[in-house]
Amino acid sequence: PIYLPFQTARAFTGQKHLSYIARRAKDDADLALKDITSLIRQRHGIDNPFDDPDKDDFMARSSAQATEIVGSVTLGLTAFLALIAGISLVVGGIGIVNIMLVSVSERTKEIGLRKALGARKRDILLQFLFEAVCLTLIGGSIGIVLGTSIGLLIAAIAAKFLGEFVFAFSLPGMLGATLMAGAVGLIFGIYPAKKAADLSPIEAMRWE
Repeated sequence: PIYLPFQTARAFTGQKHLSYIARRAKDDADLALKDITSLIRQRHGIDNPFDDPDKDDFMARSSAQATEIVGSVTLGLTAFLALIAGISLVVGGIGIVNIMLVSVSERTKEIGLRKALGARKRDILLQFLFEAVCLTLIGGSIGIVLGTSIGLLIAAIAAKFLGEFVFAFSLPGMLGATLMAGAVGLIFGIYPAKKAADLSPIEAMRWE
């Protein structure tokens, strides 16, 4: 930041009024805020004994209030992104269910043959669960690679036009995304895997 006297800043910018002024309180920040508010009201000729913000033609906030506002905005943005991510996971999970059900239908005869040769329900169940998890892990890995590549590209463009811009890798975030992808495959793969495990060997081998 650059600190200038008010008159110098007004002469340098050509603006008659300043839109933002920051002050550092020496002792009590709340008391300093009240003093500043009272002084500006006096200078602007505003009669506001009940502290009605609608009567003021300015806004004065302490650092604690500004932090609270930023925290509220950040919390709302986080909740919105979490909602979008949740919807995306549900949609992706439904896609996994459909893909695995198609796979079960196309491999019904194979399942019946495996059961006739001694495969247990648990073997069939684990096989299809493993396939569902592998499918989501591959998709998650592709997403991580694409997301990282796009992030690096955006960081490079921002660094070129805006100056120094650092792109930070989050290994815990990548690990969490991979685990979440595997969990989606595991959860949404249970129904198709159970359906495959419950097939009757005789009926399955007759299926065409």
